[in-house]
Amino acid sequence: MKTKIRLEKSDGWYVATVPSLPGCISQGKTVQEAKKNIKEAIELHLRALLEDGIPLKVTKGAKLETVAINV
Repeated sequence: MKTKIRLEKSDGWYVATVPSLPGCISQGKTVQEAKKNIKEAIELHLRALLEDGIPLKVTKGAKLETVAINV
């Protein structure tokens, strides 16, 4: 799985966010450290979503089904 991240330098730190995962954020003193840290944050964020469930609005006539994914 690949996803885009956004890196910004702020107060001497590189701050990494994931536009497709609101609230998923990390930082590092170097770009490499920020990228390493955001990878871990993404994994934890996705695990939490899978464990807690993602709130879904089901419209009339629709049904929810479950599929397995590798994360």
